[in-house]
Amino acid sequence: MDEKTKAVFEVRAQIIRAMAHPTRLYIVEMLASEKMCVRALTKKIGADMSTVSKHLAVLKNAGIVQDEKSGSQIFYNLKMPCVLGFFKCVETVVSANARERLNLITIKPGKK
Repeated sequence: MDEKTKAVFEVRAQIIRAMAHPTRLYIVEMLASEKMCVRALTKKIGADMSTVSKHLAVLKNAGIVQDEKSGSQIFYNLKMPCVLGFFKCVETVVSANARERLNLITIKPGKK
C-alpha cells in the first residue's frame, strides 16, 4: 500500500474510531432528530456532564457533530447525517447474522 492510500484509510479509521463507542452512537442517533444541549444529552444518557462532553468532543473533532452557542448554552447537532446510512448498513449486517444463526439452530441434525 502506498502512502497516499494508507493516509486515506487512516482518515477513514479515525472517523470509525470516533463512533466506536455505544454512548457516541447513541448521541449521533439522538442528534439526528434534534439539536440538544449537553445538559439534555446528559439526562438522556444517564452519565455525568464531563463524560458526555468528552464524547461530544471526540465526535466534533471527527467532524460528525457541530456545536452552536445560544446564549449561555451550547447546542449540538449532527453535522454529517450521512453517518446514519452507516447505521442502516450495520443493522443489515446484524439482521443477516441473526438469520444465519437462527437457521443453524433450526436445522435438524443430519439434514442440510
